[in-house]
Amino acid sequence: MSSKRVVFKKVSRDKSLTVYLPKRDFVDHCDYVDPVEGVVVIDPQQLKGKKVYVMLACTFRYGRQGEEVMGVAFRRDLLVVTRQVFPELQDKSRLVHSRVQEKLVRKLGDYAFPFFFEFPDNLPCSVALQPGPTDQGKKCAVEFEVKAFCADQNDEKTDKQSSVRLMIRKVQFSPDSVGPAPVAETTFEFLMSEKPLYVKLSLPKETFYHEEPVKVNVEINNSSSRNIKDISLSVEQVTNVVLYSNDKYVKSVAKEETTDTVPAGSSLKREYCLFPSLAHNKERRGLALDGRLKHEDTNLASSTIVKQEVLKDVQGMLVSYKVVLRMIASGDVSLELPFRLMHPKPDAAKESDPGDLVFEDFKRVYLKGVIGDDDDSATEA
Repeated sequence: MSSKRVVFKKVSRDKSLTVYLPKRDFVDHCDYVDPVEGVVVIDPQQLKGKKVYVMLACTFRYGRQGEEVMGVAFRRDLLVVTRQVFPELQDKSRLVHSRVQEKLVRKLGDYAFPFFFEFPDNLPCSVALQPGPTDQGKKCAVEFEVKAFCADQNDEKTDKQSSVRLMIRKVQFSPDSVGPAPVAETTFEFLMSEKPLYVKLSLPKETFYHEEPVKVNVEINNSSSRNIKDISLSVEQVTNVVLYSNDKYVKSVAKEETTDTVPAGSSLKREYCLFPSLAHNKERRGLALDGRLKHEDTNLASSTIVKQEVLKDVQGMLVSYKVVLRMIASGDVSLELPFRLMHPKPDAAKESDPGDLVFEDFKRVYLKGVIGDDDDSATEA
């Protein structure tokens, strides 16, 4: 029994162009990034002699739309690459790179033209800072889009009637290589106490998946003369906005406050469970989230893995996580332990299987008389 393969489809308002994308998530494997492959179907009569172009763009927006002043937009284009697909500049067969793309070209007929883009290895992943409940307009985000349009030249202003825009995402999954289980330990010396306080924090593995509980092992050996109380653990998300200001946002995304105490001369050894999840943080402004497509929900941003030779200051936003243990011993005592929070890698064989193609249409929604040009409300066709 053959599997089904959803292909995303969007039609321009004047019906001159239809874009087909076999997927909208493109994986950064650190040593390479999945290429963007798709097909454009044209209506020659509607084109009226114009050319057809496809553009891949990456934009970093670092301010909301309502905050733009004196015509200055708080945005920076990190990548804009445009290719002419019609009339063809080279043999159509040379632009077909995948089995799904090949199947689409055969199925859609003579006016189907493939396109292909490779990502540079220095682009950030799709990440957005969660707006507050009353915030309006575009949020601070790294965004990717594929745009097809009709024009006489590729640099002229495009007509919305004869263009198609599809938001896509660049994502990272948990790497195949498994690092050592994280461990942090230290001793604290106190005035008027002959012996120290020993604290050890450990995790069973380096990478946890979204919606998976983070199990934290805590070991406290209190040889000091101080009593330990108010023990708490939290998972903190650290977001460095490195492109324009090097701002840092530290947000607690899971926390457990315990009633455990460790009197002088005693010890504690215990496992705690923390649940970092967007479901418990939906109103937190400034929280980093994975890029969102259409009406679907998203999750906390995945940990950023940066290729060693890539400059970090062009990565837009860098996201990391750490477990923080805090306690009171006549003063604040804390210990931190970094870890990764990511999605598991999908089955590569399943991803490459073209299967039976099922087209999913993207229909615009009318809101107060205005057409949502970027709306991706989808119904499967």
